[in-house]
Amino acid sequence: MGARSGRFRNSRAGVRPPRRSPVLVKDLGVALAGRLNELGSRLTQGARSDTNSVLGQRLVDAGLVPFGRTTTPEFAWNTTTESALTGVTRNPWDLDRTAGGSSGGSAAIVAAGAVPIAHATDAAGSIRIPAASTGLFGLKPSRGRVSNGPALDEAVSGLATQLGVSRSVRDSAALLDAISGIDSGSPFNIPAGRSGYLDAARHDPAPLRIALMTDGWGGKSTSPAVAAATLSVAALCEELAHRVEQGHPDLGVSWDGFVHDSSVLWSANVATWIADAAMAFGRSIDSTTVEPQTLAVYETGRAISAIDLIRALDARNTLTRRVTAFFDDVDILLTPSLPEVAIPVGTYTANVMGLDGHQWTERLFTGSPFTPVANAAGLPAMTVPLSTDPVTGLPIGAQFIAGPGREDLLFRLAGQVERARPWADRHPPVWAARR
Repeated sequence: MGARSGRFRNSRAGVRPPRRSPVLVKDLGVALAGRLNELGSRLTQGARSDTNSVLGQRLVDAGLVPFGRTTTPEFAWNTTTESALTGVTRNPWDLDRTAGGSSGGSAAIVAAGAVPIAHATDAAGSIRIPAASTGLFGLKPSRGRVSNGPALDEAVSGLATQLGVSRSVRDSAALLDAISGIDSGSPFNIPAGRSGYLDAARHDPAPLRIALMTDGWGGKSTSPAVAAATLSVAALCEELAHRVEQGHPDLGVSWDGFVHDSSVLWSANVATWIADAAMAFGRSIDSTTVEPQTLAVYETGRAISAIDLIRALDARNTLTRRVTAFFDDVDILLTPSLPEVAIPVGTYTANVMGLDGHQWTERLFTGSPFTPVANAAGLPAMTVPLSTDPVTGLPIGAQFIAGPGREDLLFRLAGQVERARPWADRHPPVWAARR
């Protein structure tokens, strides 16, 4: 979008389409007719879409021109972007570190300055984790704000949604204006607000009640650098006239129970995708087509019963209602985006042999304990690149979560803190404009 981002409007509402601008799309989530859509897996290598998905069509209608794909880990079930199909996606701030996942390809190329924005998806943190790892802005919309149709109704049983990662609040706001809206037939639909998100990002919010949580659910502690950065962001919010107090939303279920139930939903979905892909392409499901950790998730998913699945959905309902009620008394929850700076490449995929699908999920959630709750509860959440580690120079993101449907509030706050502590001139060592 670049400097013309403000021109983007929802052409479906009768507004003249803007000039055409290029955009990169993740290799998962958006279907575009005739384009490869391989989901980061050798099992689906060569797959092409027959038609545009709802979101694919909305990107085109908004004047965006998808001109390439960005990498994703296999079937998006990893919080780093390393796959047998495309190799390792590295962090432009430190090539020995991961760019995060599962939208790591989008984050890496935007962070390196090659494009101002790229499409991304998020079912457990896959927008916010790579954005935090690479020093970008990334917002996960509310459940139902952006269509996953028509092939999917509740993507990953209601956990997944889509938007993008960008170098500015403005560009993400303009993108959400362009692609959000009712999709008849979707199980979740949220009517648009009276004014657009781009307009919201231009105006400061009224003083907000902000709850601060520096340690993750389940007792996961943050590194000293991340904790200090989060406290610095809290102080910035107080300087901007917001009231910040300690707060820790109750999940309504135990952390271990939440991780297990999330694994049930993920494993059942991944097992279905793998089985359908193998049938469609006539390929075997083994180590020549599927990575070890994904095979483990597949085997775990095959053993899940209908009773297991319904109980996991019931637990999601319990958590959604309990966490959403927390926002009756506060406007925003502030947490770290991640408990530490970007981790070395290969950390998660080391010693995966012998793990089952539930153990793999536990490994991922231990490394990202702040992000998946917003997915389960269907709440909008964003990471904002307000800090850096004084030792390594790596970015540190701050996560803000709002009540259901309050992307407008998040964009107002994001625009305010961006103006107060700008990051546009902060570039990684790998930077496209450098000669």
